[in-house]
Amino acid sequence: MEIFAGALPALGEAWALILQPTVIGYLFLGVLLGLCVGVFPGLGGIAGLSLVLPFMFGMEPVYGLALMIGMLAVVPTSDTFASVLMGIPGSSASQATVLDGFPLAKRGEAARALSAAFASSMFGGLVGAAFLTLFILVARPIVLAFGLPEMLMITILGLSMVAVLAGRIALKGLAAAGLGMLIGTIGVADAGGSLRMASYDFPYLTDGLKLVIVGLGIFAIPEIVSLLRQDRSISKDAKLGAGWTAGVRDWFNNKWLSMRCSVIGVIVGVIPGLGGSVVDWIAYGHTVQTTKDKSKFGKGEIRGVIGPESSNNAKEGGGLVPTLLFGIPGSGSMAIFIGAVALLGTGSIEVGPQMLKSNLDITYSIVWLLALANVLGTLLCIAASGGIAKLTTIRFTYLAPFLFMLISFAAFQSGQNFEDLLALFVIGLIGIFLRRFDWSRPAFLIGFVLSDPVEKFTNQAFQVASFRFRKSFEEGMDYVFSPIVIVLIVITLLSVIVGMRQAKKILSEGESVAGKKRAPLIFLILVSAYITIALVNSSMIPDYNMTDKIVPLVIGGIALLCCLILFAQMIMRPEGDAIFADTEIAGDDAEAPHGLWATLSWLASLIIATYFVGFILALIGFMLSFFRIRAGASWGKTLLLTAVGIAFMCLMAGALNRDFPPGLLQGAVDLPWPLR
Repeated sequence: MEIFAGALPALGEAWALILQPTVIGYLFLGVLLGLCVGVFPGLGGIAGLSLVLPFMFGMEPVYGLALMIGMLAVVPTSDTFASVLMGIPGSSASQATVLDGFPLAKRGEAARALSAAFASSMFGGLVGAAFLTLFILVARPIVLAFGLPEMLMITILGLSMVAVLAGRIALKGLAAAGLGMLIGTIGVADAGGSLRMASYDFPYLTDGLKLVIVGLGIFAIPEIVSLLRQDRSISKDAKLGAGWTAGVRDWFNNKWLSMRCSVIGVIVGVIPGLGGSVVDWIAYGHTVQTTKDKSKFGKGEIRGVIGPESSNNAKEGGGLVPTLLFGIPGSGSMAIFIGAVALLGTGSIEVGPQMLKSNLDITYSIVWLLALANVLGTLLCIAASGGIAKLTTIRFTYLAPFLFMLISFAAFQSGQNFEDLLALFVIGLIGIFLRRFDWSRPAFLIGFVLSDPVEKFTNQAFQVASFRFRKSFEEGMDYVFSPIVIVLIVITLLSVIVGMRQAKKILSEGESVAGKKRAPLIFLILVSAYITIALVNSSMIPDYNMTDKIVPLVIGGIALLCCLILFAQMIMRPEGDAIFADTEIAGDDAEAPHGLWATLSWLASLIIATYFVGFILALIGFMLSFFRIRAGASWGKTLLLTAVGIAFMCLMAGALNRDFPPGLLQGAVDLPWPLR
């Protein structure tokens, strides 16, 4: 009771702290910065917080917190613009929104999708703030109850969403997830340091592939290339639609779905290391499972926007729980947040239990700031939507160079290596063929995202469980099968069973027509060949490093088995069967006036030119030639658009203190910024 008695006055003091006009001003500035950062794909909260980090030193604590919380709260809202309007995941937490948000934009219902998303985001953010208030009081025993087996089961629950998103051919979805997990294991193993599908002769792969690159490559590149081939606007009828109020009504009609997904967001956000990477997929899977008519998912089902958007904002409140209670960063942005809090004021504020004891008013001011920032951010996004949504009516040929520019820049920031651009191109190529042959890209991405936590928690839980079993069988069983684990196992099994039944109705890659055997068979053989090579590579790891090889061997074995069964089915079934789905046979891609390789060569030319002369010089040549030759623009329009693109790129890089990819020229000649 003493805790509750002490909390009430602290809540009042926190409210008085944040109602100061200066604090509101800093909050508004943070929201504005978050909107600007979130609109651009691949940047996210880490880049935004990095931008304001230098200004935190010595700043009045509540001012600095207002600035940071304002930014953190609105990024998951504003990244919806890229997901809905361009088909590009604005961040790792908005990948599921693309599946139904982008088809809505292409139908001319961008306004409806955005307003439903913003209403869901605001509600989820408020739910997250409310839960954070309660969690600060009661969550300590709950969070501490989650050991390694529980965290492993939460990860497996996220992986079970593959069953829902596997598509019409479940084996393709399972194989895609396995391929994603194997690609996620590339590099140095955490447990024993063994190299997997990597070599120190090519050091780039030793660190593995970054989520930003894989997310952009799997979703952004295929959609940009597809729209560019069709040479039209994103929305076919070039109408935004009068759907602003309709979207809010959609949210209100699905308010209980929004509530459930918000709770999912909070719970997953509480667990460090999961958060934004998996929460939208769990929410999307739940949304599909609880919808009677599942045939519309992947083609513009508004519930497919409401569910993920509710969860990804609510997870910010959940993510602050381990951060504020224990000083444990739940994500990369929370790690920067902890470091920034230490710089505030005299440096006496320390995130963790000490903060709850000595600065409870500051702690609760974070709660109120989070709630206010969500409301303010939603209003600001709605106000800006009219102008931003008009992007869907512009001929896509004029947008594509800017998108290629942004995703190349974002990919480079993940590792600051030229090889990041090569990885983006290769993963983009994989994404194009997964999309073409109806292999589930969401399943691939879920596999990639969860490969690291599955391996980490499996190894750690195995080691601890082995020690417990050596003591006694009963103690080992109690550790492995705790009540929380049993509940999670039941939920996971139900998710898989229900998901497998419903998967055929959920077309995550949209409608596709079956074609001839040759192209799908060749792609299957290539996938099988990579999985086989990865298996052989893992088997060569010495047995004393068994922890480094067991997960790739098990996952690779299952994926290869799926591929072999698929191969047998393709040999036996006649042409025209659904297993031979190919978007190049019929549909938008088949009728596109421009070919795949000719279109993809434009991105390849930008990357190749960057290798020789650096990014900015390559970008100038790329934009001039693209607008003049591919878009057929006049010289005046070409020069103007190129100047706007270069100026914007330099302004953003300067503001974020980011570097451009250098080339051989920069290594030989000392050039001034931004050419260096």
